[in-house]
Amino acid sequence: MLRARRSLDTALDITRVDARLRDILRLGVYQLRRLDRIPRHAAVSTSVELARATAGEAAARYVNQALRKVSVQAGGGERGAVASHPDWLVARWRERFGEAETAHLVAWNDRRPKLILQPAQWDLATLRLRLEGAGYRVEDAPFGAGLSIIRTPTAPRSPLPAGLPGYPEGAFIVQDPAQVLVCRFAAVPRGARLYDACAAPGGKAVMLTLRGARVTAGDRRPERLTRLAETARRVKVPVPIVAADLEAAPWAAGTWDTVLVDAPCSATGTMARHPDARWRVTPRAIARLAERQSRLLDAAAILVRPGGIVVYATCSLEAEENENQVNAFLSRHSAFERRPVADSVPAGLITSAGDFQALPWRHHIDGAYAARLERRHA
Repeated sequence: MLRARRSLDTALDITRVDARLRDILRLGVYQLRRLDRIPRHAAVSTSVELARATAGEAAARYVNQALRKVSVQAGGGERGAVASHPDWLVARWRERFGEAETAHLVAWNDRRPKLILQPAQWDLATLRLRLEGAGYRVEDAPFGAGLSIIRTPTAPRSPLPAGLPGYPEGAFIVQDPAQVLVCRFAAVPRGARLYDACAAPGGKAVMLTLRGARVTAGDRRPERLTRLAETARRVKVPVPIVAADLEAAPWAAGTWDTVLVDAPCSATGTMARHPDARWRVTPRAIARLAERQSRLLDAAAILVRPGGIVVYATCSLEAEENENQVNAFLSRHSAFERRPVADSVPAGLITSAGDFQALPWRHHIDGAYAARLERRHA
């Protein structure tokens, strides 16, 4: 529904509708126009009951009238080619990437993403064998970063991923290849002390620990750490967890070998997996996020020892959250310089400046960015 929201709103003239009813109407129209297996009367009656419970009898009558009108107009299983992102965002991408690549990006975002698993307690071969033995079709994820589950008519119907073989035993975590590649790009030596400063929900903390780093995971909101703790416990990975804001972190200067700043961002690189993000992000939000990212980088710089590394990462495609942010940081902190490690990731994922960048429509993974910044010895 979120991917199709633009066309649904056009059908409903949603700006004239009570805000409490908008999602109810969108769900109803989605069922009428996009789903073949749901009877029209069921789509209408369910929406009417939701409206009645939400806003009363008058609202129920309005929803009933609106959806019956759409039902008469709609063809079964309609798939209209309507713009599916906010105009301002598409215009922004066109300016940055050009017309053709923006069209590919929008098309990527409108496809249902694949479920990709990374081995944890089981190795890759065992995970593949057990999945195939249970009737699932699997293939290698891009860049050799995990296994992709291919949905087929003969595959078992299960509540993915919790219903997959090995889930209770901690056999795997769910993680896009882009995040694995960020961990590879970080090139953290085995045994290095690493503070993952914005760690929730915890995929990178787990992956970096599995790769041999001694990780401590922190986040400023304790409620976000619950999922991290559950994941680490399930996959049996020991990750100490602290509730701490990086801007006021309880660590002395120069404490850490590496600080990972997986910064809060606009998430424009992951809109295929999170279609709601395209409707939440605004130009003002991007500007606010960039300001906070700048403060987080400054705070991380203090915590890194001489010769240590700050790894800055986002799942954004926006320059002011990525390369512009890092360039500004380096202009403020002359003790730091870019220091990528050769062959840590394929050359096609490295920018001319030496940063990591994955672009969904080119690399067929989530969008992501990372810079590896070394603090010189005095």
